[in-house]
Amino acid sequence: MIAGRTAQEYNRRKKRKGAFWEDRYHATAVEGGEHLLRCLVYIDLNMVRAGIVGHPSEWGYSGYNEIQNPKRKQVLINYQKLRELLGFGTYEEVKSAHEKWVESSLANGDTGREEKWSRSIAVGSKDFIDRIKTKMGIMATGRQRSEIGGSYQLREGQTVYGDHFGAQKSNIGPENAYFWS
Repeated sequence: MIAGRTAQEYNRRKKRKGAFWEDRYHATAVEGGEHLLRCLVYIDLNMVRAGIVGHPSEWGYSGYNEIQNPKRKQVLINYQKLRELLGFGTYEEVKSAHEKWVESSLANGDTGREEKWSRSIAVGSKDFIDRIKTKMGIMATGRQRSEIGGSYQLREGQTVYGDHFGAQKSNIGPENAYFWS
């Protein structure tokens, strides 16, 4: 809903029509708990990954600052709901775990792009992925569940372009060449 409203407002302001997000954006279903925390950390590291800042706290619009320094006005995050989704008893535990994971990622140089967050339809446990696939019904046809680094993801099947063409069309040989004089 937020993505749609953002696109509509941008198009209205710029007096334009058409797709706003195009191929760069799609929603990903993320299971709560550790999967959601990993996703938050991955997003927090976007500007580090882009080489704009050295730490997510240096980016004024990051979720990192919103999580580590909860606001009282113009709040973007429902802190109670986030705590529940992550499975922590207190919000202080959320802040501590979040900070530790960010610092660990930075210390280990673990800031690279991960396709499970940028190309998956869903990320979580095997049971979570199976439930999402079931809910998708016929739209899940051809979508593949795979395990990567302790979590599962649901993605489009990867097909190499040209695999479905016969061998007769795979190479252009000298017999198909015409030499100009």
